[in-house]
Amino acid sequence: MTGRLANEVVLVTGAARGIGRAVAVKAAQEGAAVALVDILADQLTATTAELAETGAKVAAAVGDITDEVSVRQAVGKLTDDLGGPVTVLVNNAGKNSYADPATMSVAEWDDVFDVDLKGAFLMSRQVLQPMIDNRHGSIVNIASIHSKLTQAGMFPYAAAKSGLVGMTRSLALDVAQHNVRVNAVSPGYIATDLLEEFFDTIPGEREKALGVHPLGRIGTPENVAEVVCFLASEAAAFVTGANWAVDGGLGIRYA
Repeated sequence: MTGRLANEVVLVTGAARGIGRAVAVKAAQEGAAVALVDILADQLTATTAELAETGAKVAAAVGDITDEVSVRQAVGKLTDDLGGPVTVLVNNAGKNSYADPATMSVAEWDDVFDVDLKGAFLMSRQVLQPMIDNRHGSIVNIASIHSKLTQAGMFPYAAAKSGLVGMTRSLALDVAQHNVRVNAVSPGYIATDLLEEFFDTIPGEREKALGVHPLGRIGTPENVAEVVCFLASEAAAFVTGANWAVDGGLGIRYA
């Protein structure tokens, strides 16, 4: 199969739905073998079956990215199933939070940071050595517009996503000498279950979001997937440590 990601093994976390699913579909269309990880077993099974029906080479593992043992087992299974090491990692799994900083518990804080930041580290660490050994690899972290521009009610999600962008830059510098690239993508308002949860939690936010977007619409998971697959490919061979906004221009608007 030909395409920008032919001969690549692309692992996507949070792949059962939303942006993760769209990235997996696009990567398969671009010729990649696709490895899917998610904690949502039923939805993961459905997404895997849909991809397999298209003729894509696909494998899946139910896994918890916040747990070292689960990460090691999932990556090991997927590597065996697909017959080669992961060459592209997309750290997409994420968790929202709408906590009161004056009353939130340490457990609530950890729940967000474990998924949004620690999980990305554990997954990256697990796949890095073969990338370094082969001098070939790309990691794309799905951050958020909230990593640089946020609003009341997004604590501590915005802090975790800012940390993910910082990790992207730091890791990019450490592995650049091995020809491994690390980039981030910061989506704005994208039509996903997480966005619906956000709209349901904060009154009036749906109307506000549509009103302030320079492009006048909400983005789609496929919009994000196009940029992710570009960054993962050799078309972006001289791009590392970057944070690409996919936000319909929202991030450049002052008022």
